[in-house]
Amino acid sequence: MTRKSPNILFIMADQLAPHFTGAYGHPVVQTPNLDRLAARGARFDAAYCNSPLCAPARFSLMSGQLVTRIGAYDNASEFPASIPTLAHYLRLMGYRTCLSGKMHFIGPDQLHGFDERVTTDVYPSDFAWTPDWENAGARIGKWYHNMESVREAGTAAATFQIDYDEEVAFAAKRRIFDYARDGDTPFCLAVSFIHPHDPYVARPEWWDRYDPSSIDLPTTGPDDVVEDPLSARIAAGIEADTQPPSDAEIRNARQAYYANTTFVDSKVGELVAALEEAGFAENTVVVFTSDHGDMLGERGLWYKMSFFEQSVRVPLIVAGPGVAHRAVPNACAHVDLLPTFLEIAGLDGRATPEAADPLDGRSLWPLATGAEDASDTAIGEYCAEMTSHPVFMIRRGGLKYVHCATDPPQLYDLSCDPMERENLAEHPDYAAQARAFAEEVAERWDEAALRKAVVADQRRRQTVHAAMETGTRVHWDYAPPRDANNEYVRNHMDWTVAAARNRFPPLEE
Repeated sequence: MTRKSPNILFIMADQLAPHFTGAYGHPVVQTPNLDRLAARGARFDAAYCNSPLCAPARFSLMSGQLVTRIGAYDNASEFPASIPTLAHYLRLMGYRTCLSGKMHFIGPDQLHGFDERVTTDVYPSDFAWTPDWENAGARIGKWYHNMESVREAGTAAATFQIDYDEEVAFAAKRRIFDYARDGDTPFCLAVSFIHPHDPYVARPEWWDRYDPSSIDLPTTGPDDVVEDPLSARIAAGIEADTQPPSDAEIRNARQAYYANTTFVDSKVGELVAALEEAGFAENTVVVFTSDHGDMLGERGLWYKMSFFEQSVRVPLIVAGPGVAHRAVPNACAHVDLLPTFLEIAGLDGRATPEAADPLDGRSLWPLATGAEDASDTAIGEYCAEMTSHPVFMIRRGGLKYVHCATDPPQLYDLSCDPMERENLAEHPDYAAQARAFAEEVAERWDEAALRKAVVADQRRRQTVHAAMETGTRVHWDYAPPRDANNEYVRNHMDWTVAAARNRFPPLEE
C-alpha cells in the first residue's frame, strides 16, 4: 500500500432498531456514545438488513451478496467457506483482521477470512435450528421465540448475554492495545455484541437509569391496523396471539431493552476510548450497525422476521477521518458495507479482488464523505420460519413493497405513513407503483425455483443434523486457542523484558 490505510473498527449490536436509540431521536433512550459518533460522522437514516433474521443478515453483510444468492436462508444455513467475505478481501489488501463476539457462523468454517477470533460464539454453529417448509405450521418450542422474554423481563446480576458481552468488550480492547504494541499494519477489528437481543434482562445499574413512568408503549397496537397473513403467522409462532402481554409487561420489556441498549452504548464508548488511548483515533474509521431490529410490541409483534420498519431497519453510523457530518436519507443495506470497507481501505469502490464473484451492494463511502448518490434502493429476502414461501421486500425512495406468493401484496408510503398503518397495494392512486413493483419481483426472483431450492436444502440439513446427533458428537462451535505458556510472565522470560514489552505507551529510552 502506498499510503497508510485507515484502520476499521466495526461494531455490531444484535436486534437493535434505530428507532429505539437517542442517536436516532428517541426521547427516552440514552445512547450518549452513539450520539457523539453521529455528531462527528454520517448517520444513515434508511439503512436495512437484507434479511430480518440473525444469521442470514450477517452472512449477507459479510459477503456483500443477497441471501438467496449464497443460500443463507435461515439461522441454520451453512455459510460456505468458498464465499469471499470482507475479511478475505481486507486480508488480501494487507489488513490484520480479528473478530471478537457473535457472528452466528453456521458450519465447520468459523473464521471466514478473519485472522483470528478472540471469543467463542454464543449460538449453535450446527444445523439444529433448521425450519421445515413442508411442515410450516408446526411450532418448534425449543428455539422459537415466545412471550417468556416479555413476561420475565427485569433485572439480574448476571445472564449468559451479560457474561458474553463483557468478554467480547474486554477481548476487543485488549486486541486494540496488542495492535498498538505490534506495529503499523492496518487492522479491521469486528466487535459484535448480543445485546439488546432478548431475553430482556438488564443489570440494575442500567435498568435504574430509566424512570418506569417514562417508558413509552407501542404507538401502533394490533387493533390499529388490518393484520396481514405474515404478521398473523409470526404472532402465532411467538405465541403473542394466545398470550398477549399486559401493558405492565410491555413496559418492563421495553425498559430492559432500553437499559441494554445503553449498556451496549457504554461498550461503544469503551472501544472508542481504547482507540484514543492506543493512538489510533485519528486514523480509524468507526462503523456501527446491528444485524436487524426488534418490533418491541409494535402491531402486537415482537422480535424480528417481518419487513416492518422496526424489524428490518438498522442503525448505521460512520465516523472517522474524511467522514462528513450529515444525515443520509438514501435507502441502503448491509450488502453495501463490504464495498464500503474496500473503498475505505483504498480499493476503488467499483472493483472487487474477485470479479468472478460480483457483489450486490455499492460503496456508501461517497455518501459518508459528503457526496450525493442517486441510488435509493434496498432489497430484502426472507426464507426462514413462519412462512412456507419466500418473502421479498423492495424499498425504493419513500415506498416499500412486500411480496409473498401465499399472501396479498403490501405497499406502504413511508413518506406520509412511517408507521405503515395503511396498505396501499390496492389503492387506485398507487396502482401504477404497485404494478411496477410486482413486475420487478417477477423479474428479480424465480419464486418456484427458489422455494424448491430452500426445501431441498432443509432436507439435506435435517439429515446431516440427525446423523450428527447420533453416535460420537462432533462440534463446530469455536474454541479460541490460547497459548498460556507464553502469556504474561513465564519461566523462560525475563521479567523486566516482558513488563517493558507489554507496557503501553512504552517508556522512553
